Amino acid sequence: MPMRGWPLIKLLPQTTKFHFVKHAKFMGGLAVLLCVASIVGCFYPGLNLGIDFRGGASMEVSKPAGQVLELDKVRNAMDDLGLGDVQVQGIDSDAAALIRFQIPDGQNQSEIVARVEKAISDSVGEVTYSGVSVVGSKVSGELFRSGIYALGAAIFLMFLYIWFRFEPQFGFGAIIGLLHDVILTFGLIVLFRFEFSLNTVAAILTVIGYSMNDTVVVFDRLRENLRKYKTMPLKGVIDLSLNETLSRTIITGVTAVGVLAVLAIFGGAALFDFSIVLMIGIVIGTFSSIYVGTPVVLLWGVKRGNIDRDSNDTKPIKLGMASRP
Repeated sequence: MPMRGWPLIKLLPQTTKFHFVKHAKFMGGLAVLLCVASIVGCFYPGLNLGIDFRGGASMEVSKPAGQVLELDKVRNAMDDLGLGDVQVQGIDSDAAALIRFQIPDGQNQSEIVARVEKAISDSVGEVTYSGVSVVGSKVSGELFRSGIYALGAAIFLMFLYIWFRFEPQFGFGAIIGLLHDVILTFGLIVLFRFEFSLNTVAAILTVIGYSMNDTVVVFDRLRENLRKYKTMPLKGVIDLSLNETLSRTIITGVTAVGVLAVLAIFGGAALFDFSIVLMIGIVIGTFSSIYVGTPVVLLWGVKRGNIDRDSNDTKPIKLGMASRP
């Protein structure tokens, strides 16, 4: 008895006939414009650095079971201390909150934390403090540099992988697509004022891996079709390859975004930014696989003889009439 497919897979057509290359110039120009805006945004207004990279402290405050922690009173108590950027977020229930605040340079960290605890206790009554974490300015600077080094190392290793995995004409497109994904993710982090922390670095590293995986799938199919249809124009082969991998791309992306949406809703404040950044990165990575990586291959050109000199030539076919992937 044949197995029945999942409903989402049944809704997707077996073959599509979208002409992606037709819109490549417009989409490519839009991608360049967004990347330039993202680079400018990273310097002005700049990244919203978290406690990990800026220095400061964080703690969890909770009331006894059955009581409500009034966040407005907590915020007012923190504002009276004049500690600069202060974040008060409810977590888990109405009885608990996560507080993050800066520690001014030159001031004793333990004394500042003690002042904060006293001000909150005086404002809302009996509370319990837990998960107190203090990061000094020197340590935060080292963490920021380490995070940037980690991103740079990941991108460099992906460059090496592409160099050995594909021919130069494919590798150049994959590299441009990867840089596009990283830059645009940074731009959206700036746009939505997400906190740039160690969790955000981990999310961007994950985006790099996802983006490269999606690009490799598309380029593998493109390389196979270049071997099969040697006389078909390159534009037609690119459109055919993108259409053949479209259903896989959509299913993978929707599944990943769905899981991350659940994590964002139920994971609490600590995982919200991480989840949203990953969701944005997946959407950007899918876009770049279609409208950044492959159009660059079209501009760069392909020497088909270098791909497979021994392949048997095949007559060209009309777009959309190929067998399903």
